[in-house]
Amino acid sequence: MNSRFWYSYMLCPLTTALQFMEKDTVAVIGPQTSTMAHVLSHLANELHVSFLSFTALDPTLSPIQYPYFFQTAPNDLFQMTAIAEMVSYFQWTQVIAIYTDEEQSRNGITALGDKLIEKRCKISYKAVLPPIISTSYDVEEELKKVKMMESRVLVVHTYSTYGPMILEAAQKLGMLGNGYVWITTSWLSSILDSQPTPEVYKMSQGLLTLRFHTPESQRKREFVARWKNLSKNSIGLNEYGLYAYDTVWLIARAMTTFLNQGNKISFSNNPILNAVGGGNMNLSALSVFDAGNRLMRNILETNMTGLTGPIWFTPERYLVDPSYEIINIVGTQMKQIGYWSNYSWLSVVAPEKLRIRPQNRSIASQKLYSVVWPGGSKHRPRGWIFPRDGKKLKIGVPRRVSFPFFVYQDNRTHAVTGYCIDIFKAAIKRLPYAVPYEFILFGDGHQNPNYSELVKRVSVGEFDAAVGDIAIVTDRTRVADFTQPYTDSGLVVVAPV
Repeated sequence: MNSRFWYSYMLCPLTTALQFMEKDTVAVIGPQTSTMAHVLSHLANELHVSFLSFTALDPTLSPIQYPYFFQTAPNDLFQMTAIAEMVSYFQWTQVIAIYTDEEQSRNGITALGDKLIEKRCKISYKAVLPPIISTSYDVEEELKKVKMMESRVLVVHTYSTYGPMILEAAQKLGMLGNGYVWITTSWLSSILDSQPTPEVYKMSQGLLTLRFHTPESQRKREFVARWKNLSKNSIGLNEYGLYAYDTVWLIARAMTTFLNQGNKISFSNNPILNAVGGGNMNLSALSVFDAGNRLMRNILETNMTGLTGPIWFTPERYLVDPSYEIINIVGTQMKQIGYWSNYSWLSVVAPEKLRIRPQNRSIASQKLYSVVWPGGSKHRPRGWIFPRDGKKLKIGVPRRVSFPFFVYQDNRTHAVTGYCIDIFKAAIKRLPYAVPYEFILFGDGHQNPNYSELVKRVSVGEFDAAVGDIAIVTDRTRVADFTQPYTDSGLVVVAPV
């Protein structure tokens, strides 16, 4: 692993956190990454020091395992649930996940896979990128593999540092145009809300991204106005900034309650860390916050309204009412096409307005506004292409001589037609994925073929299936499966058992 990356990503944050905790710290806002959260939360358990993070949103950071770790922004589990709902809403069945190989991205994609399965969808391929990306070239080789695959629905989960490099590589490979669907997690909206550039907007045309939904309020408007004045409009304010502000007030409220209860701030030595000794990390200098359990409970019990809306924790330790805005990038605009919330799922109505109504998650209630897709199309992409090296299904068709209404080959064009063929093609069109096939005639063309022999050819694998006016009789059902009859006479498609 790159030594500079190791220092900036792992060693530097760890050293900084330990330096804070050597000074008898009662709570820490951080860390920024889930990798560090996993490491430091073990130490927090020993020292009874609460950690509050609005960016380390890994779904696997369990409150049972890490009771002193608090996620003060919605857990990535909900973001992945929202994406799975979007995939299902647009009637796609497979996606390709593109992510960096570190804990938050990796565990988030695992959660996405679970949520897609609940919707009878799946991740068809995981494009795993290095945990540190220096240039778009680091991405191109993996995206070349993705380009050769069937699915055209791509979900990107990474940090805002690396996201633009992924899009840059995709642009070089011609993967941001017609037929593609790109869905990104909140990293893209955070860039466009804070420090957008023309280059990022250009690469993001037609993309869908998520953004934390924070209800409008007078307090929020005043804060944003003050921020613009202080920053002189040089840096925008994204939703992470609002959650950072609320996190500070959350610990301040909990600490005020703690002191008003008459609790004292005191520390004692930890025998386990003392046994480890000093060493380079100087772990023996760390002390246990004696009333840390009480402060932790006060954080859990805090109920306040911040810039981001209501702030309190559910029994599962999730922040209450997680919701997202679904954004479509069009020109230099972030067009909002709807919302997702754990109360109503997909809707064009703001979640806070729906929560005062009876809950409705019916299929009919799931709505989003229209989307402008990559390439400028307003028609929903089908989400897949025929695989370039895909094997065609061999469909056996009886070469009839008499009564060609059901199955017939035109002697001039050699096209296979007929009622049974029309039914088969209509069924294929309704499938949400590609099924390449070819018709192979069975029989000599001088007399009607033996249908039992045709069914036998399916059972031994010479044909993948057969289409025609094939009657369902006992002997044939022993060697092949039949579809439901689609004529009164029992004409069907057969497939091997």
